[in-house]
Amino acid sequence: MNTAAAPTSPFPIESTPAEAQAAIREEFAFFGDWAERYQYLIDLGRKLPDLPPEWKTEQHRLHGCQSMVWIVATGDSQRLDFHAISDSAIVSGLVYLALRVYSGRSAREIAETDADYIAEIGLAKHLSPTRSNGLAALLGFIRERAKAEA
Repeated sequence: MNTAAAPTSPFPIESTPAEAQAAIREEFAFFGDWAERYQYLIDLGRKLPDLPPEWKTEQHRLHGCQSMVWIVATGDSQRLDFHAISDSAIVSGLVYLALRVYSGRSAREIAETDADYIAEIGLAKHLSPTRSNGLAALLGFIRERAKAEA
């Protein structure tokens, strides 16, 4: 059990995962090129609350990502909250997007929601292989935790 108090989560922002994905699509459509979208990802990542130092341990490290990413899940089948951060600015932005869609939702909602926004905003084509692997590991962690709680 984690002894540190969970940081205040800004999620969920939207009422449903589908609304979150629609908002993400709309926001990314606003930008004309990928330089602007990467800057937006960096700005989003800066909005993530930091984790308590005792959560930034090997136990909470997400493996499969080249960057350092720490993730902690709290809650139960009715509401799972994910707290995560990375040492990489762009990866923190990717974490923000995933948490925006999945954090603060029921295990059932999480399990039933595909991450359609990734392809729809062009992320799948514009991420390096290592970032794509890390994003897959992040989404896998979230789904596995939801399945364990369902």
